[in-house]
Amino acid sequence: MPDPRLLRAFLAVAEELHFTRAAARLYVAQQALSRDVRRLERELGAELFVRTTRQVTLTADGERLVPHARRALAAQDDLLAAFGQARPLLVDVNSPGLGTGQRVLGRARELAPDHELMARYESGLTGAAAELLAGRLDASFGRFAGLAPALRAGLAHQPVRYEPMAVILPEDHPLAELEEVPLGALAGSAVYAGAGNPRTPEWTDLAHELFEGRGIEVAAPAPLAVGHEEFQRIMSKTRTPVLAVVDFPAMPASVLRPLIDPVPLSPVSLVWRRGLVHPGLDALRRAAAELAAQEGWLRPPAEGWIPASDKVTMQPHK
Repeated sequence: MPDPRLLRAFLAVAEELHFTRAAARLYVAQQALSRDVRRLERELGAELFVRTTRQVTLTADGERLVPHARRALAAQDDLLAAFGQARPLLVDVNSPGLGTGQRVLGRARELAPDHELMARYESGLTGAAAELLAGRLDASFGRFAGLAPALRAGLAHQPVRYEPMAVILPEDHPLAELEEVPLGALAGSAVYAGAGNPRTPEWTDLAHELFEGRGIEVAAPAPLAVGHEEFQRIMSKTRTPVLAVVDFPAMPASVLRPLIDPVPLSPVSLVWRRGLVHPGLDALRRAAAELAAQEGWLRPPAEGWIPASDKVTMQPHK
């Protein structure tokens, strides 16, 4: 069998169809990646890519190799995991500073100190789900019921938390003086909830369900900001209230206020690719269950609100 490193190089290029992006994804130099791909082609006696100055495409042999390479690498990962030599587990915690995923990841690292669990930041579960299914991520956190059925079919999940929601307001907003903001006080307002962001439609959908019949609008799309600092800059310019969760990182010239009457809850699950076997995933699942029990994360308040579809998916697994 070819060296697994060569197969990983091939798959990265096959999925990105771009040598520079594939090299960045594997944290290697583009020259080294090209060398590995050519070595694999020599070993197999087949040309795997058609390369031009404008594009990279798979040949028929390349298309044929893709499923075989994926199965070979999955088998290698399973073998290494069985003997305690697992590769790093890539865990998306959404955004830096958000507490639920970071806390579960931190506890999992304590439970599995001999395994490497590495954080990634995909900023939305829909975006992360595509990476999970492609094998470029191993686990993520978010609203499982908000994913399209085609995505959910290839994923498994474990309920973790009903996370109370909040609103971010400019510090001079009339409602900023309140310690808690009744949902009804936002009637007549437009609240930003990620509309137009292709990585977070599950969050926008949650906002639509929450605002329906309450006279609150989902704000029009804002320029897509990548990174916390860019998000802060765009929001400070628009001065639009932002739907968030209670542990959202602080933003300059803004205040974070919990929402009440009712208390809207963001349902958070740990999500992973079906069939994934890895000791780091076992540690994540134990950490999530442990923290949920200790903190009461899966005991919603009597005045809590979640959509009916989420009540089904958030039932604790037996």
